[in-house]
Amino acid sequence: MNESATLSPSEFQKRIQGEWVGRPSLFDAQGSWRGFEDIRRSSVFENGNTTYYMDGGLTGGGELAGRFALGAPFAFGVRDSDQDRLYTGPDFFGSGQPYGGFVDANYYGPGWQVSLNTWNHTLGDTQVYSSVLYQGPAMVGVFNGVYTRDPDLTDQRLESETRCGPVVFTVPTKDKSRYAGELELWSAAQQSLGTVRMALEIEPTNLLAADHRVIISGAMDANWRATVRRDGVRSFHEGPDLWGNGNSYGRANFVRWHTSDGRRVSGREYMIDAEPGMGSGNTLAVVYQVFEHNTLTAILHGVVERS
Repeated sequence: MNESATLSPSEFQKRIQGEWVGRPSLFDAQGSWRGFEDIRRSSVFENGNTTYYMDGGLTGGGELAGRFALGAPFAFGVRDSDQDRLYTGPDFFGSGQPYGGFVDANYYGPGWQVSLNTWNHTLGDTQVYSSVLYQGPAMVGVFNGVYTRDPDLTDQRLESETRCGPVVFTVPTKDKSRYAGELELWSAAQQSLGTVRMALEIEPTNLLAADHRVIISGAMDANWRATVRRDGVRSFHEGPDLWGNGNSYGRANFVRWHTSDGRRVSGREYMIDAEPGMGSGNTLAVVYQVFEHNTLTAILHGVVERS
């Protein structure tokens, strides 16, 4: 199972060492909540080899239960690297690319019979995790959740995920709001390009629409405006600077934006502290992939806070 022994683990492997515990939620392709996946997972470097272990089980699942129920613990070899991390089976085959604390992975799981695109954002002892599941080009479902590797916080994290997993992503719908913070900027070649300051300013115009402004400054600059219309878990960016749409799966909002000058942004905005009720959270963990004329050029990730 293990391949390509090395003398020491990569910097990314050091960053994610330990056992991560969570209870991510399963959503269908339309964004409806279907159940929980109880998971303990670890990526272990031992005797020059790296093996990834995952153990747990599915609670609920609806019509997806038969496909994603775990009949046995998963384990697969990893060729550890700060460039391409290759997943060598038998339970998953593919690769992942780290950009600091964020990894973008694409692989196939024979047991689940799906292709997965996993975005895992490590913030100290917290991981913000999503796996988008595909049958060919069609989305089958999405796993989303927040993990911890701090044993003292395990019970709290599992309780929080149980209570908050089905909560739908939303931002304030009656009051102006502003989310701001520093993001890391990485090149497509996985080189750090420094930091940028990002602000997301939102001014509601009615309960289902708002004027959004995305301001990025520093190692990258952008100033984009859009009218954003919400329809359930779906959203629509309707210019003048950003055109596109999005769909939320619980607290995670996946967006695709297009600009008139040929840029494209694929992103995930995860409201970490969203709670059940009629309010909105204050902490967004964001990841954006920036494409210039259909070529990936940059990745931004970090946390923005509501002020």
